[in-house]
Amino acid sequence: MLRPALRPEAPQPFRPLWRAARAASLIVLATLSLNPPLRAQAPADADAEARAIVERADRIRFPADGFQVDIAISSKAPDQGSPEARKYRVLSRGNENTIVMTVEPEADRGQIMLMRGRDLWLFMPSVSQPVRLSVAQRLTGEVANGDLARANFAGDYNPKLLRVDGSGADAQQVLELSAVDRSVTYAKVLLWVKQANGQPVRAEFYSVSNRLLKTCSYENYKQLGGALRPTRLVMEDALKKGEVSVLEYDDMKPRELPDRVFSKEYLRKLQ
Repeated sequence: MLRPALRPEAPQPFRPLWRAARAASLIVLATLSLNPPLRAQAPADADAEARAIVERADRIRFPADGFQVDIAISSKAPDQGSPEARKYRVLSRGNENTIVMTVEPEADRGQIMLMRGRDLWLFMPSVSQPVRLSVAQRLTGEVANGDLARANFAGDYNPKLLRVDGSGADAQQVLELSAVDRSVTYAKVLLWVKQANGQPVRAEFYSVSNRLLKTCSYENYKQLGGALRPTRLVMEDALKKGEVSVLEYDDMKPRELPDRVFSKEYLRKLQ
């Protein structure tokens, strides 16, 4: 008849020490289960630094106060004869309230997009009620509605400083911007900013599935609206080679824009 296997016991002289060691190990295991080891976390000041960089880049691109700017967009595809040209006038305050008016082509004149917070509507002269739009919906070429109506990286994304590319005067800070929710234009943005002066250099825009959708380069810095700003943006489709939109910014000026401007009643005056 087989006897059940017995647990090994420590030799008689060492049994008290063995029992004490075993009891101590059980206490350690219980303590670890109640208090798991802390994971390394990025210091809070790292997040604050990243947010300060993005806020500065936003202010370089656009004024914090109310302003007006004209934007000409030229879009080209490989199988397209001549580029498609469109013009818009944008009224914006703090990148939270924006009106985008179509100036050209003549057939679309009078169409107006209104952005309040993250809510976007399209008003058309021939339609009595506004149409709700998505900020991610394509406006023209490689330009989404949100690219004109809400260019607010600091308000729409949680930034993280990934690394610094290059050195000296050529050093660029690379930031990863994660969308605060699904209502913003892109799920993720990688942004390159000059470390020396905070000027945005280029950006990559990604989908929810982390697929690169398009790239943007910020070019031709000039005095515009009282500061040195990029006046030319080149957006290229990452999925369809050769499809490009060029945005030219001109005639930026400060403008008083009270709350009543961003209303359906006021838009009727603009139409």
